[in-house]
Amino acid sequence: MEDFITFFSFENPNIRYVAGGSVLLAISSALVGCFTFLKKKALVGDAVAHAVLPGICLAFLISGTKNPVYLIIGAFITGWLSLIMIDVITRKSKIKEDTAIGLILSVFFGIGILLLTMIQHSGNAAQTGLDSFLFGKAAALVGQDLMVFSVISICLLLGVILFYKEFALISFDEDFAKSIGFPVKRLELALTTLTVLAVVTGIQAVGVVLMAAMLITPAAAARFWTNQLSIMLLLAAIFGAFSGISGAYISYVAPSMPTGPWIVMVISMIAIVSFFVAPEKGILYKLIRQSKIKKRILTENILKLFYQLGEIDNNFNEHRNLSQIQAKRPIKTPTLTLGLKRLTHQGFLKTQKGSWYLTDQGRLKGQRIVKLHRLWEVYLTKYLRIAPDHVHEDADNIEHILTPELEVKLEALLQYPTSDPHESNIPYNKSLKN
Repeated sequence: MEDFITFFSFENPNIRYVAGGSVLLAISSALVGCFTFLKKKALVGDAVAHAVLPGICLAFLISGTKNPVYLIIGAFITGWLSLIMIDVITRKSKIKEDTAIGLILSVFFGIGILLLTMIQHSGNAAQTGLDSFLFGKAAALVGQDLMVFSVISICLLLGVILFYKEFALISFDEDFAKSIGFPVKRLELALTTLTVLAVVTGIQAVGVVLMAAMLITPAAAARFWTNQLSIMLLLAAIFGAFSGISGAYISYVAPSMPTGPWIVMVISMIAIVSFFVAPEKGILYKLIRQSKIKKRILTENILKLFYQLGEIDNNFNEHRNLSQIQAKRPIKTPTLTLGLKRLTHQGFLKTQKGSWYLTDQGRLKGQRIVKLHRLWEVYLTKYLRIAPDHVHEDADNIEHILTPELEVKLEALLQYPTSDPHESNIPYNKSLKN
């Protein structure tokens, strides 16, 4: 608790620099990364992150110092150049974009490692710590770094705000943007510039190796929670800020733990949690929804069986046992028993001495399912010209998803047929009779 209070009081200047720098880097990367993610160019961030290394080394060789302004300018030039080269290679040759990204990434990174090795053997004392750009060293951020990052982060934020509608349009429908006269190439160039800026500001915290995760992971996590771009940007910024401050805090509490990798770990854990528990898109939600659909299909199939058995002997109130139901359609006993219990609880069936029979409500529901099944068989044979012996399986699936509105349209389209292709009666909703 003492460490917690000390850290979040931000009285220590070093804590302010590291925490502030980490949060700014994470937020700016997350915002720009949303558009990169939506344009399905996740690997572009990885290419830029590796391509900035030779720019950093060249900037150091030319300036002779580790001034963050010079290093960022050098990183920006080579990062921006790498994206231009990827675009040129993709447009001017038969090489696909993913291959071009791999080529540029490896070539630029190889040049960067070569230059870094030369610097390390040059004897220049000022090169100490330059290799931290490979894996990041957020704990080394100082006040000058924070000022530079603040200016760049504000530029990135203003860029996203000013071109929000344009970036949104080219991210979702580039062809439409071209058709209405938008300067798509210029907008893509602007987005590319913002992407490079986001990467070059983040490499000092997490390094070139992990920077792609900072760019894409917050956007991927936010995408699970919403379908609205504005909310996605907000969530990505919040996730990025939380991961930035959490990584800095973990590094403060456990000095042996590096800040950058822990920022990536935290945002990765947020993404994993989002993957499982997010509403509508999360794995758990989908599993629950699938389970509900399976239960509904089972209960509707059982009601259909009761109605069909009632049709055979013209007695819809007859008591049926497990063997009679399974003789009509083979359903595993445990599954059938659970379905019967559920229907009894819902009031569609009643039970007595190991047998079940339809209630009025259950008969109406079973009748509707049978009607939808047979109407669809008529539709398939009449309009799609499918043989009568090939329509049962399709009708068995579609009967569970036809809405009342579609049911009315289907009846009118087929002119209320009285029998299906197998000469079975199509029941309509009339007064209940035994």
